[in-house]
Amino acid sequence: MEKNFFVSSSPHIYDQESIPKIMYSVSLALLPAAVGAVYFFGLRALYIIIIGIVSAIATEGILCKLMKKPLTINDGSALLTGLLLAYNVSVQVPLWMPAVGSFFAIAVGKFVFGGLGFNPMNPALLGRAFLLASWPTHMRNFTGVPHSGKISGIDIITSPTPLEVLKTAKDILQNQSQYSIEKVNVYKQAILELSDSIGNLFWGNVGGCLGETSVFLLLIGAAFLMYKRYIGWKIPFSYIGTVALLSWVFGGKDGLFSGFVLFHIFSGGLILGAFFMATDMVTSPVTFRGRIFFGIGCGIITVLIRQIGGYPEGVSYSILLMNLLTPMLDRWTKPRVFGGANKK
Repeated sequence: MEKNFFVSSSPHIYDQESIPKIMYSVSLALLPAAVGAVYFFGLRALYIIIIGIVSAIATEGILCKLMKKPLTINDGSALLTGLLLAYNVSVQVPLWMPAVGSFFAIAVGKFVFGGLGFNPMNPALLGRAFLLASWPTHMRNFTGVPHSGKISGIDIITSPTPLEVLKTAKDILQNQSQYSIEKVNVYKQAILELSDSIGNLFWGNVGGCLGETSVFLLLIGAAFLMYKRYIGWKIPFSYIGTVALLSWVFGGKDGLFSGFVLFHIFSGGLILGAFFMATDMVTSPVTFRGRIFFGIGCGIITVLIRQIGGYPEGVSYSILLMNLLTPMLDRWTKPRVFGGANKK
């Protein structure tokens, strides 16, 4: 009996998942953090989130029309970009800033390179970097008071975020002769209080960007994405593990191997970045070893910026820089091909 065989290009194995399903699932996983942002910072946080999302969707729709491309606003990628952009700004920013940031993220971070799937860097983080470079004062204004009005028992106005407190305190304690005894004592007390602030850091009752403060709510979303297998363990675990190790070795006030690991993990945007932005399917490596190296590289750059850089936080820039290395990592860690002739 004669049989017919059909030859076609890959992929040969199909899955029920789709881009819209994944994008909307990631946005759903970020919803608890949005609820937390509104609870801790008030309705202004909701306005910023809505403006960021609407601006991203509108920008994508207008550019699709102008460039005569199929309308792609229904795939959920613009919504996710606008949401992540809003999560990366303070509640105190002017309301026009999330609109500008989302516009830049979509227009420059995405459409300049050909749209979804062609962008070399995470669009939301690129939008945040643009805002930070253009309006650093607004972007570093974290005077918005969380629900209790305190961060680690320190007045929120003088000590905006945990990482800011730590960075300032380490500088003062290392140069005590340049400051008054009263100020030195204040920051000695601040260091002690930061060591007891893990509960606030975990639940999110601290100053910071809208979507990064509550580790608990972010981990709920991350667990959902890992259960659905939309993200794996390689990048987030190698990223967080590297930050934990290097922060323990170099991040303490009493010399080597004195860093408070949980504080460095829970502070800043590490959890948000490690689980929701470094794992972006377009801008992260596809190979096993490539993802491990990607996470390690993000961790090294983050700790370098936190410890010796001008900013107290380095998550955004670390991911953007490693995004640019993704093609090289994929090439260097490409699995060996079996079955072909060895080339000499």
